Amino acid sequence: MSVPSVGPGFPTSTRFLKSTWEGCPADIDQSDHAQQVRMTHVDVVLFGGGAAGLWLLAELTRQGHSALLLESRALGTGQTISSQGILHGGLKYTLQGLLTPAARQVREMPSVWRDCLAGTGPLDLQRTRVRSPHCFLWQTASWSSQLGMLGARIGLQVRPESLAVADRPALLADCPGTVAKLPEQVISPASFLADLSRQLSDRILLIDPARVDFRRTSVQDSIEIRLSLLEHGELSLLPKSIVLSAGAGNAGLREQLGLAANAMQRRPLHMVLARGTLPEFNGHCVDGAQTRVTITSDEDREGRVVWQIGGQVSEAGAKLSARELIQHTQRELLAVLPGVKLDSMEWSTYRVDRAEGVTATGGRPDTVQLRRDGNVFTVWPTKLVLAPQLAHEVINVLPAATNRGLAELGAPLSGWPRPPVACPPWDDPATAWMT
Repeated sequence: MSVPSVGPGFPTSTRFLKSTWEGCPADIDQSDHAQQVRMTHVDVVLFGGGAAGLWLLAELTRQGHSALLLESRALGTGQTISSQGILHGGLKYTLQGLLTPAARQVREMPSVWRDCLAGTGPLDLQRTRVRSPHCFLWQTASWSSQLGMLGARIGLQVRPESLAVADRPALLADCPGTVAKLPEQVISPASFLADLSRQLSDRILLIDPARVDFRRTSVQDSIEIRLSLLEHGELSLLPKSIVLSAGAGNAGLREQLGLAANAMQRRPLHMVLARGTLPEFNGHCVDGAQTRVTITSDEDREGRVVWQIGGQVSEAGAKLSARELIQHTQRELLAVLPGVKLDSMEWSTYRVDRAEGVTATGGRPDTVQLRRDGNVFTVWPTKLVLAPQLAHEVINVLPAATNRGLAELGAPLSGWPRPPVACPPWDDPATAWMT
């Protein structure tokens, strides 16, 4: 993980920059009223309440920093709520028989999460719902699939355990070759978001992005953040550090702060949802150096089992229409799950961009991404499971905690609205289902 520092890079104007989180900033003049708003000093202000922002906020709070998180929509909107919730241990990065940098970074993470989920780690996530304590791993009859299964045993703490035929789940009873159990936990992202939201509610604010102003102060490299929300009045924050953890929203925030906009890249995914008479199931089908299909399951609001289907189908699906992707996924499921019944199913898809720090090739970064511009830190965790690692990296480069400022905001904060938790894609009213 590198921390490039490119200098302050902030606008030199002493006027406000009107933030819309989209497009270019527009200057607005100072007013006498603006000058009368009292500034409150805090250690850190975070923008963006996904997995990265919430985990970092929890760690900052635990270590004595005065920190606030600002979110303009529902917590987890975008990548976090759309993720499959698998706490990867690096297996998918060893399918070529190599312990890659990505595998090295991620292999310690499942134990960190496991401790937190059990209430014995640095964070208490006992109220986060674990969908499954493990995933299954299986192969097709192809030679490349068998080679991939062999490669998936290199240098990891989380390793697959081969199952006897009698111990296989019914869905994998007719699969050729090895079927293994992999101790990768699968969590409910919505439950994780709700868990931390409850614990940190006094430090999380819902904001209107059109009513956020950034102002360069007379103190070198400092930025005042002015928040206003009609009936809730105004807040003025002067943080020692600003952390941008808004995923795809980081690009717009950097632009409004006068920072280079080319620090981020997007890699699109097109995921598939299926619901009907399905068993609860979580697993990966290995084919060569790829996870051909990754399936996780949950229940919707009406108690129906929903499959979330990713892996290579979601990579290829980025270039397909919803109907084309559903047809392709049906063919893939029939190929990798002999005997699976897809009759009377309902199907849907959703698109999500993986927002990451830019790489030279445009490919997936091997590690968490942290970019420093003066006292502004832009972060991308790369994967859900790496949120603890990212928090560790950020805190290591932040100034020491002062734990000041929040007490002064007690009354204003108590009446400020809090963001809700985003609903899963299958419960989103905008999701269109087809038979």
